Amino acid sequence: MTRVAIVGAGSIGVAWAIVFARAGHPVALYDADAGRASAALGEIENRLRELDRFGLAGDDVPAILARVSVAANLADVLASAGYVQECVIESIEVKRELFAELDRMAGPEAILASSTSMIPCSRFAAGLPGRARCLVVHPGNPPYLLPIAELAPAPFTAPSTVERARELLSSAGMAPVLVGKENEGFIFNRLQGALLREAYCLVRDGVASPADIDLVVSAGLGRRWAVLGPFATAQLNTRGGIERHAQVMGPAYARMGAERGQHDPWTPDLVARVAAAVHEYLPAEKWADQVQQRDLALMTLERARQADPGA
Repeated sequence: MTRVAIVGAGSIGVAWAIVFARAGHPVALYDADAGRASAALGEIENRLRELDRFGLAGDDVPAILARVSVAANLADVLASAGYVQECVIESIEVKRELFAELDRMAGPEAILASSTSMIPCSRFAAGLPGRARCLVVHPGNPPYLLPIAELAPAPFTAPSTVERARELLSSAGMAPVLVGKENEGFIFNRLQGALLREAYCLVRDGVASPADIDLVVSAGLGRRWAVLGPFATAQLNTRGGIERHAQVMGPAYARMGAERGQHDPWTPDLVARVAAAVHEYLPAEKWADQVQQRDLALMTLERARQADPGA
């Protein structure tokens, strides 16, 4: 098993420790605030016991906890680590300084990954001798329940680094997704940010209250998105699939975007490109069966929700 070093024992560091320890990896935690690092062990135990209550711990809780240790200093946490997950604050300056230390002190084969939510890797690792082993691995929060992990390499990141990170994360139960081009916010926060921007505008314009917007998402969009992404939703919401959906709904969405000063039309070429990709995993000739599968998945979730109304 790969020894994992986690630098920064805040909420994301704690969550990553659970992901890797639950998968059998020895995990060492370090935080510049010694009190924070010590408190992290109790937080990990509490979260593991909650996971265990739902049958999601994956192993005996004491056995998982035994794989997690706290290091006294940065050198100790990096000793023999094959994978380093940085989880400090969202500051280019802080990350640039820390990654210089990580590159100097970690073993030459260790992958250096940042949990940053927004900052491209080239902003803080470009000048490093070992920059080829650096990349962003951004999780959904909390990653022990949301398995998505965005792999966002810089142009200088070695393909072998990306592949090794992908293999490690996949073996730990994560769902790695490659970000094909550096950008601020990657994929997750670009999508999340688009919804939040519109939500704030709807409140500002007197269309809806924050509580009602949250309800529309939690009781509507969010339930559907639990089993389908936006393109799959469009494919299955309209007879004729995503092409028909774009034809019928595209002009209205374009007008909504124009209200916000956004001009990103769904051109015929773009729709055709997206549709071709969607049809690879949702063949058009199986549309009725796929709609039925969608409904069965939603029914399963609804049954679970009704069995535990507090969920």
